[in-house]
Amino acid sequence: GRQNEDHHEEFLPTGETSIDSYPNWLKFHIGINRYELYSRHNPAIEALLQDLVSQKITSVAMKSGGTQLKLIMTFQNYGQALFKPMKQTREQETPPDFFYFSDYERHNAEIAAFHLDRQVEWICFKRKGEILILDFRRVPPVAGRLVNMTREIRDVTRDKKLWRTFFISPANNICFYGECSYYCSTEHALCGKPDQIEGSLAAFLPDLSLAKRKTWRNPWRRSYHKRKKAEWEVDPDYCEEVKQTPPYDSGTRILDIMDMTIFDFLMGNMDRHHYETFEKFGNETFIIHLDNGRGFGKYSHDELSILVPLNQCCRIRKSTYLRLQLLAKEEYKLSLLMKESLLKDKIAPILYQPHLEAMDRRLRIVLKAVSDCIEKDGYDNVVENDFNTDVNTVTTER
Repeated sequence: GRQNEDHHEEFLPTGETSIDSYPNWLKFHIGINRYELYSRHNPAIEALLQDLVSQKITSVAMKSGGTQLKLIMTFQNYGQALFKPMKQTREQETPPDFFYFSDYERHNAEIAAFHLDRQVEWICFKRKGEILILDFRRVPPVAGRLVNMTREIRDVTRDKKLWRTFFISPANNICFYGECSYYCSTEHALCGKPDQIEGSLAAFLPDLSLAKRKTWRNPWRRSYHKRKKAEWEVDPDYCEEVKQTPPYDSGTRILDIMDMTIFDFLMGNMDRHHYETFEKFGNETFIIHLDNGRGFGKYSHDELSILVPLNQCCRIRKSTYLRLQLLAKEEYKLSLLMKESLLKDKIAPILYQPHLEAMDRRLRIVLKAVSDCIEKDGYDNVVENDFNTDVNTVTTER
């Protein structure tokens, strides 16, 4: 029966187990489709967030590649998540002399990005018979967790390279630094107080052997060089070139890039060098908003160069535009909704108040950019109607 579902699988007359008895990570994987990572009302997502903070960690390994230390954690129910440890306090800002490519990856940025992307409040409102739902759902679920470095990392890892980097600091705290190309040294060690560490856990996507992903170079990627500029920084007509190149010459991909641009600008994330899609869905599918740890580095500065794709292309989905206009209203204020949403996380508060206020300020900048575009090119050339007029819903063109 239902109350025993944790202990006994439920067998259907066909001898197959019912979906009810699947672990939440598998329910999440099964729910991924061409248009989104999860549907608005998927109860498995809340349950999965709960699992990320409560499931017993049975093994830990370092993730290879990438510049900074990340750990792959496996849980008792065989789910897996990517752990990013805390590197900075909530109040710290990225130093002004740091290049974007040497910035720290922040665990709280990963958590905040998930909440921004889904905006859990699901605001619905009617306008001319349309119901507008304002959310992307393109970031895999992320939750904050306090981890015991001794019991939940050192004692359960079979990764000798990781294990070897544990030590006890002069203050008698447990520390480790792992192996990676940036910030993996005794000087940059992660230390507990005495052995607790905070981090973000991002649910894994389905294994690549089951769901291949395609990696695309972002046309507006930065030069990743101290002196060189990228082409888009010097050519104001760069977007015209992009729009003539597949996959940007048809379908919804350019609109997806605009969504991603706005998402990144609100967070101050300059590090979107590549993006991924699920190969199975071809070109008519959403962009997965992975790896958001370099967002929320500065609240006292708005990085306008992140918004260049929107300024150059002057295109936006109607659903996104209406959502942004709503979030600029006092009663649906972005910073307040975010604050409320983030309170649900175990390691709240997630963002320092000035970061929340910076998002309201940046939202006004985005809306000004869109209205400048409309003034220049006309509403119909800028705003793409992704609503199906005969049905009260967003079409699959999202």
